[in-house]
Amino acid sequence: MDFDGSKIYLGPCGIGLGHVGRTIPVARELKRRGAEVMFSTYLEAVEFVRRQGFPVVRSPAISLVSDLTGRIDLKATVLSRGVSTLTTLVRQIKAEVEYIKSFGPDVVVSDSRLSTVAAGKLLGLPVALILNQFRLMVPPAELNQNFIRIVDGGIMTVLSGGWGSSDVIIIPDFPRPYTICLDSLRIPRLHQDRVRIGGFILERRPEEVRGSERVRAEVGASETDKVIYAAISGPKQEKVPLIKMLKPIFEDFPEDVKVVMSTGDPEGGSEPVTSGSLTVIPWVEDRYRYLKAADAIICRGGHNTIMQSICYGKPSIIIPTPNHTEQYANTRRAKELGFGEAIHQDDVDREMLLELIEMLTLNPEYEERFGKINAMGFTDGIENAVEAIHELLCK
Repeated sequence: MDFDGSKIYLGPCGIGLGHVGRTIPVARELKRRGAEVMFSTYLEAVEFVRRQGFPVVRSPAISLVSDLTGRIDLKATVLSRGVSTLTTLVRQIKAEVEYIKSFGPDVVVSDSRLSTVAAGKLLGLPVALILNQFRLMVPPAELNQNFIRIVDGGIMTVLSGGWGSSDVIIIPDFPRPYTICLDSLRIPRLHQDRVRIGGFILERRPEEVRGSERVRAEVGASETDKVIYAAISGPKQEKVPLIKMLKPIFEDFPEDVKVVMSTGDPEGGSEPVTSGSLTVIPWVEDRYRYLKAADAIICRGGHNTIMQSICYGKPSIIIPTPNHTEQYANTRRAKELGFGEAIHQDDVDREMLLELIEMLTLNPEYEERFGKINAMGFTDGIENAVEAIHELLCK
């Protein structure tokens, strides 16, 4: 596939780093094949893209309200930002139209951003959508049932029409029955002919990673010690409360359980700080080394981190962000398929974490499950995404 002389515009969602993190490998491959790429995003994702060496423009930011525990407060979001979010969406679309017109791309690629899809279609350009959540679900306990039905129906109508206007919808996940984001899809039949289960976008496979042995040495782990990689990702207001909760627990772990915790701060540097059994690194430059070195993973319920953990054959303890319905759905699927265990943030304590670590690392069934799914070769997401973009380029 030849992309020489083509221009590709990429607009990933800027909430957390999962969306931009999976578009970067696609952008690298497009560039390697001769394309010129341009990013548009917002919040922390802007600095992340800059650090990867790609040109990026900043769009107006959309975010959710969280309380002091990191719990998503949907009621506060609806009451305080309902109208302003729609206003911001309109501003985003206007900004995207201007950025796209200025760059002059041949194809527009959105990762979970309605504004990028809308702007691309308004300008008459082919649009590829990377998506693992077609339907946004409202937590039933958050608001009264009548209001939930109205909000849920309104969200579904707007999103279905928006996502469905894309020329191709790429789901970066495993095919059924192993799809992690299955509960968040529910794509209407009207759009099914444009849907592709593309496989996971994995930049580096485990056999390509070097230096994982050094990770164990750096944290002082012997051959018999357990190494846990705590990848606490997501928007700052959601992850900071969990980080503050976990830090003293990890510091007090037994000597034979070493924890490396990444706080996902691109501006915080990569200098490790060790206290007790815990080593904290604000920004891990090569997370794949830590994934490969670890015996188990502790993470939020983000799609990208769960998928990476599965591809690296590492069982997970998943602590989804409270009231985050997509993370709940991802977590439930990972547990159902036998790839990890779930724990509510309110139930996190030292004893429970150590008990789960013991169970995950000593049960041979986990290794068998990971071996089975990874032998199926479901990690061709980059190639499949690039192929889908190339097909739009050729139309």
